[in-house]
Amino acid sequence: MNMDYEVLLYYKYTTIEDPEIFAQEHLAFCKALGLKGRILVAKEGINGTVSGLKEATAAYQQALEADPRFAGIIFKVDEAEGHAFKKMFVRPRQEIVSLKLAEDLDPNDTTGSYLSPQDFKAALLDEHTVVIDARNDYEYDLGHFRGAVRPDIRNFRELPQWIRDHKDEFMEKRVVTYCTGGIRCEKFSGWLVKEGFKDVGQLSGGIATYGKDPQVRGELWDGMMYVFDERVSVEINHVDKQVVGRDWFDGTPCERYINCSNPECNRRILASAENEAKYLGACSDECRNHPRNRYVKAAQ
Repeated sequence: MNMDYEVLLYYKYTTIEDPEIFAQEHLAFCKALGLKGRILVAKEGINGTVSGLKEATAAYQQALEADPRFAGIIFKVDEAEGHAFKKMFVRPRQEIVSLKLAEDLDPNDTTGSYLSPQDFKAALLDEHTVVIDARNDYEYDLGHFRGAVRPDIRNFRELPQWIRDHKDEFMEKRVVTYCTGGIRCEKFSGWLVKEGFKDVGQLSGGIATYGKDPQVRGELWDGMMYVFDERVSVEINHVDKQVVGRDWFDGTPCERYINCSNPECNRRILASAENEAKYLGACSDECRNHPRNRYVKAAQ
């Protein structure tokens, strides 16, 4: 197996004065290196995942590290056989993670305390600590930390309201949170602090860092970690992996994601290839009989 490529996952909360101009110039730079991926830029910073040959990813890392705006940026690196994306996008946005708060906050000013993988593992084992998954429900369903709370949300921006609805359950307890690479937790944990939670922590570097730590080796993580690229999922637990994903249709163990074949729904569901064919790739009868069902159209 030739692992000549790498996938970089990274972010940095920093000031980018003109995100639109930065996006144009950065896209040209990435294309010149032969990278593919998805990068979001905003006045509050940069959030990206890119893939490329190791020489290209090394050059990219060096370029960002040399830019004073990105001093201290941390890259999570995975080896790969090829590209994890089909194209290269760099897009200006209002936020690099979409929490859509009435009053936005800067994680450089307000955020929860950072926990090392070892300290986070201890928090998982502490019966007096509440561990909240800051990701979407379909990410949790594929894999999560043992005992973590699953917020009933399909988008990150729904999380603050969900917390408000359940505030009495968590307010007087120590709360720690986690996400894929750390970027969502930076802002979410800061929001928890502003909401009045007294003891708030976050997994530094996210699940991706936890899985690579030589001491914890991903222990107490069950299932796979969802990623937003062609790989769809990656392994985290190198000690005692368990499958927690369940097929949408029959509840059997499953770690294969598809999008509902109704483009107006597009819900992410776990399904075996057999059940995908049996149920026409749809999450419900309504979607199965929808006139725009992609599965039906492809078979015509």
